[in-house]
Amino acid sequence: MGLFDDFSKFLENQIDEFLKNNPHLELQAMEEKLYQQERETTNLLANLRSRLQTVEQQIGETAQEVKRWHLRIEKAKAANRPDLLQPAQTHQGSLIREGNQQWGQMEILRDRIRQSEDLQKKIQVRRKEVQSQLEQVRVTRAAQQAASPSATANSAWSSAWSSPGSSTGRAPGAAIPRPGAEPSDPLEQKFQRFEAEQELQDLKRKMGRS
Repeated sequence: MGLFDDFSKFLENQIDEFLKNNPHLELQAMEEKLYQQERETTNLLANLRSRLQTVEQQIGETAQEVKRWHLRIEKAKAANRPDLLQPAQTHQGSLIREGNQQWGQMEILRDRIRQSEDLQKKIQVRRKEVQSQLEQVRVTRAAQQAASPSATANSAWSSAWSSPGSSTGRAPGAAIPRPGAEPSDPLEQKFQRFEAEQELQDLKRKMGRS
């Protein structure tokens, strides 16, 4: 069991390190989780609204039954029929209790619907925030890749060889350096001065011998 725990901890550390180095993957997982929660909340709302509609219909039907039995009670009273009056009053009381229960169910369903709607809005707002963060990470990663030295060198190399006008990548009409022209490379300038000084020294030695 200890070995399994150690291995599980190792995996957790590896996953945490991986997500730390790849934050976009963590954001993608979070966005997917929020998407699933949004779908579940949408399905829950649909179910609650359907149940609410059923209960409201039952309440209407029960109310009609209560009215109908109220008229029957009045008729039994008018006809002085206690044998009908007592059962009718008992049945009406049962209908009223049933209606009260249905009314309580309706209030509970309405409250749950309000809570679910609030939750859905919060999930949607959070998901949009995560999507925005994910897009920023993608843009940043793309910019970093474009600005990396290897990418810049490859881009410059490709641009040089793909430029029209000559096989060396020189743009049409560009000036060709003349022999003897002052080079722009500092190292090249140093070597040219060094080589000129050597030639001058050699010339002086030759003239001294003669």
